[in-house]
Amino acid sequence: MWIEAVAALPGTTVFRPPASESSLLRCATVLGHPLPADLAALLRESNGVEGEYGAGLIWSAERIVSENRACRTDSGFAALYMPFDPLLFFADAGNGDLFALLSGLRRPDVFVWDHENDSRTWVAPSLAKYLEWWLTGRITV
Repeated sequence: MWIEAVAALPGTTVFRPPASESSLLRCATVLGHPLPADLAALLRESNGVEGEYGAGLIWSAERIVSENRACRTDSGFAALYMPFDPLLFFADAGNGDLFALLSGLRRPDVFVWDHENDSRTWVAPSLAKYLEWWLTGRITV
């Protein structure tokens, strides 16, 4: 479902082989919570999706773990920014800003974290809309 839906959108997208169940389980274990259902389903079809020029529309399961762990444990970040624990980063905007889902809630909304002012701004009602709106230019950061 996800590959077909994303491939139908405008722009260049590159899909990877599916993420293994052990990789998804590692995400849940390391992060301390399961991945949201839509993100896990997408990763089961393609372990990350790249856009034009290699932009990370959706990171791989491994990168999701490493980026979130780094943001949550970096002492420099802790001194500069509000806590990242409620956020689950899954993609970047290519300018330092990161896209996130809410990790502890069953709310499907997507937010963008601005690395310059630490704001967390709603950008889409779901992962599917995030992909559509990002690829069609409706989301700009």
